[in-house]
Amino acid sequence: MQRYMGFYDSTNLYPDTSAGYLIRACNQLCHAQLDRAFADEGLTCVQWSALVSIYFGRAPTCAALARDMAHDKGAMTRMIDVLEARGLVRRDRDDSDRRVINLSLTEEGEAVAMRCRLKVIDCWNGWFADWPHEEIATFITQLQRLRTTLEASPACA
Repeated sequence: MQRYMGFYDSTNLYPDTSAGYLIRACNQLCHAQLDRAFADEGLTCVQWSALVSIYFGRAPTCAALARDMAHDKGAMTRMIDVLEARGLVRRDRDDSDRRVINLSLTEEGEAVAMRCRLKVIDCWNGWFADWPHEEIATFITQLQRLRTTLEASPACA
């Protein structure tokens, strides 16, 4: 079995150089700041992410939403219960398969999701304030490429 020359080895993999650690740290910092930005709406970043996934059609069911957000199915069901009780999400049985429960946003759910989306836009514009637009576009392209690579890769040994 021939191994390819990789980037990482035992001399250069540390938390401050690990792509995985840096991505996770950035995600945690982003979520914490967005949780504060959404406080007046009574939402968390994870709840908002669920609303947006439903809004943009990425996840028509609770199971699909859990997969899309890499979340536990049971925890996702409980979160949807909360969002439904708040009048933000609606559950409807599928016409062609009564076993399937489709998710959609109520009018209030859409309004809250879009108000929070404006806050997200403000936050990201602030975080990227001193980045040239070309670097932002390149960064996003690289993240999309990494996502595609990870989706297509077999599990690590």
